[in-house]
Parts: sequence; C-alpha cells; structure tokens
Amino acid sequence: MQDIEAIGAVIGKHPGGPAQTVLITTHQNPDADAMGSSLGLAGYLRKKGHRVTVVTPTDYGQNLHWMPGNDDVIAFDEKQRVAVSQLFDEADLIFCLDFSALDRIRELGPLVRQSRARKVMIDHHLEPESFADLTLWDPTAAATAELVYRLIVELGDKDLLDVPIAECLYSGLMTDTGSFRHSNTTGNVHRMAADLLDLNIDVSSIHRRIFDNVSLDKFRMLGYVLNEKLKVLPQYRFAYITLTDAELKRYRSKTGDTEGMVNYALAVEGVVMACILIDRVDEIRLSFRSVGDFSVRELASTHFNGGGHRNAAGGRSKSSLAETEQKLLSILPDYQQKLAETV
Repeated sequence: MQDIEAIGAVIGKHPGGPAQTVLITTHQNPDADAMGSSLGLAGYLRKKGHRVTVVTPTDYGQNLHWMPGNDDVIAFDEKQRVAVSQLFDEADLIFCLDFSALDRIRELGPLVRQSRARKVMIDHHLEPESFADLTLWDPTAAATAELVYRLIVELGDKDLLDVPIAECLYSGLMTDTGSFRHSNTTGNVHRMAADLLDLNIDVSSIHRRIFDNVSLDKFRMLGYVLNEKLKVLPQYRFAYITLTDAELKRYRSKTGDTEGMVNYALAVEGVVMACILIDRVDEIRLSFRSVGDFSVRELASTHFNGGGHRNAAGGRSKSSLAETEQKLLSILPDYQQKLAETV
C-alpha cells in the first residue's frame, strides 16, 4: 500500500503552496527510527512551508535528544492533555510514523481517531490497522526512515534534503538495521545511506551520540543484568532476562536504558531466541529477538498480545512478572523443534 502520489497531492509538490498545520506522532517509548523518521519528515515538511509539530506519546532516551528539531518535540503527559488535544483538533494533517495500530500510541490514539484531520500512516510493521486515509506501508522496508526517504525522493524533492534531515533519517536506518548487519540490510539500504553520506553527514558522530552516550547507572545495571539476571536454556537455544520494578529503581533506570539489552542475551553462543521481561508496574513488557527464520513475531502475537517483525518483536502481559515468566517457559516445548532447526 503506497499512496505516494496522493500524499504528494495532500502536502503540495512544491514549496510556496498553502501552509497546513501538520502533526507528526510515533509509537510509545520512541526509538531512533521513530524519532529519526519523525524529525526528518518534520524538517522536510517545514521546507515545504507547513507548520509542523512532533508529539510523542511518552518520553524517550537522552541519547536521541541531540537530533535536529528535538527541542520542539512535545512529549505527552497529563499536564499537557488540554494543549495537546487542541493541537489535534486544529491539525489539517496527521502523520503516524513507525506504528500501525493506534494502541501503540496510548492516550494519543483516541485523539488521532477523533481528529477531523486527514491521516497518513508511514510504517513497515506487519498487519496494519485500518485507521489512516492514506498509507505508505511496506513491510520489506528496513526502517520507517527508509520510507520517509523514499517519499521525499519519489516526490521529486531530493534537493530539499539537507544535513539535519539526513542525520535524522540515517539514525533510523542505521539502528533498525543493527548498524547494517541485520538481514534487512538490502542494496536499497546502502544506496540510501550513500546518498545521505554524500550530504557530508558525520556518521561517526551519529553512531557515537546514539550508542556511546551511556550513563554510569545504565552501565552498572547492565553489569548486574549480565552477572545476575541472564538465564540460558541450552535445550531450547533460548536466553532471557527478567527485571523487576525494584531493580529498575535501584539503578535509577530512565526511559531508553533497557533498549538493546535483549541483544546481549541473543549474543550468547548457541542461542537463537532471546527475550527480556520488564515489570513496568501497569503491565509486563516483553521484547523478543531471534536469528534465522524463527519468527518471534508469531510467538509474541499468539501468546503475548504483541507483534513486530520476524526477528524483532514485542509483547505485553497483565499478569505478574513471575506468572508471565512461567507462561513463557511453559510454551517453549511447543517451539523446541523449530528452535533446534534454526540456523
């Protein structure tokens, strides 16, 4: 589903046309692709002459705050409900980036659904919900940032790309491909990266600001997790981590501090599936990773009200952390043969 020409008609193909009030939003606990695609699109639409605001349903990691345009982002909380509701009421156009179901944006979901604005979804996750008027959806895309780049280029606006926009889009592309090492790293991914590099962005600085910007508390929590909380079940080629609310508080964990932690479990020799279960008080969040053709998306959607991609998915549970852990362990025998065969 790619309504590129229709999206172009809505936003205007040339700068200088009538300005519109545009809102851009993305999923809760935004990662680098969510923020990079949102801020990259915002920069582009401002160049087209529109009034643009980025609103996120929650806050996000400090390692993303350097991105151009971040100072103007509104991270929703209850204190801003009235003001944010007014923004949605006044919007002409709402872009929904890097999510395909409105429950992924928490309290902002009803505001999107009820708004009179035209809605545009740009996303690469499977099984999208039908809430948008226009859609740029491609599950083969490596990142939503890749789709935003595709939109800009196919609308003939490649000349509007500049360093700030390119830094944002490169951040999303780099992180969602695992620094260009995951199986979603295609020729198109490298061609896009090359085009952005030609704008003279500093890729070393981008990588450092995202990955080498770690608080001492986060390092200490990681050491604790690897030493005390990492469990490996060789018979299932599975490793997992559990984190309680008390443990998160002990290490003064902030939004984004657990991002990527599950990858350490997946890196254990012989492991083909990994999971981290985190007690977020109101629910248990699960983050799955896998290698090869083992689909954690199928597992997460079947058992934990989740979804995502084949090798990276998320889920949630309203049971306790201990009960959720036991449920996860109880279903492993059903997947044992598939896990054993995964290369």
